[in-house]
Amino acid sequence: RVDEWTDVDRKRVMNDIISAMFKKNFMEELFKPQDLYSKKALRTVYDRLAHTSIMRLNQASMDKLYDLMTMAFKYQVLLCPRPRDILLVTFNHLDAIKDFISDSPGILNQVDETFRQLIETYNCLSDGEFQLIRQTLLIFFQDMHIRVSIFLKDKVQNSNGRFVLPISGPVPWGTEVPGLIRIFNHKGVEVKRAEFTTAGNYVTPQREGSFELYGDRVLKLGTNMYSVTRPVETHMSGSSKNLTSQAKENIVPNPLAKEELNFLARLLGGLDIQKPAGGETGFRLNLFTTDEEEEHAAQTRPEELSYKVINIEATQEPGRRAELSRILGELEVAEPRPGSAEKGEDLLALMDGL
Repeated sequence: RVDEWTDVDRKRVMNDIISAMFKKNFMEELFKPQDLYSKKALRTVYDRLAHTSIMRLNQASMDKLYDLMTMAFKYQVLLCPRPRDILLVTFNHLDAIKDFISDSPGILNQVDETFRQLIETYNCLSDGEFQLIRQTLLIFFQDMHIRVSIFLKDKVQNSNGRFVLPISGPVPWGTEVPGLIRIFNHKGVEVKRAEFTTAGNYVTPQREGSFELYGDRVLKLGTNMYSVTRPVETHMSGSSKNLTSQAKENIVPNPLAKEELNFLARLLGGLDIQKPAGGETGFRLNLFTTDEEEEHAAQTRPEELSYKVINIEATQEPGRRAELSRILGELEVAEPRPGSAEKGEDLLALMDGL
């Protein structure tokens, strides 16, 4: 079945991808304390994850899927009422994933184990540490302004690709509705109150979302964006097209290149690409209406916004080292050889003699 997309296919693809994503060695590498890596490294991991099943995507469809996912993630991080709610967004993601594989106990156990690791690692962090995480993520995505049809229709994104922060709705848990100023004396005693009118219509949240393995997260960020069926398009905004100098990877060799490549090799070592078995041909997922649209998108995408995936074969240690050596060799700047000065002097002498 090359052109059909059945529930059986969907379930198989989801099981393959989720199983690979939550594999123990992959999660162990992700949970190690480390610096944030480049956009190229993120795209490499994302590309490998998307192809851990028999499903295949052409470059244009892969770019569109990646654009959609990164902008959705940026939207969720940006609109979190408080930094700690990033964890609730993540738990919403995992709750949805568990629904996909509810009839696969083995994979469900993998997801639950990751759930426990998240709770153990992040529940104890302070608000300041969550604010640092949030700011680091937003800095990473700050130059990406890709317009997404769902966000545009819901008026949460402007035509230039920038998100709109709401001035109404529930205030963050633990805070009060704006409109009251309290004045205290040097002894900490309240001596005066003043009220002011706010532009927004704020309400106090009824309860805090659950940070446990099960429970009501309350926050809706991170839940299904496609609960209402509608087409999804991504478009480069004018500001994105003009960010050529910022979007291009720095051509200066990165001093962390070796560590980043080592990280990628370890991370990708457990992500095996599934190949169709026997007479299976697999199937291709096209995120455009027609093949012609997909081809046109691939040809018209700006070069500086085409994410080049780093190909690393990390299944065997010797092969991994050889591939890393090759890539690192390309990053090194050749130094002048000691004999070059003598050759230059000989050339000058020869020219003087003419």
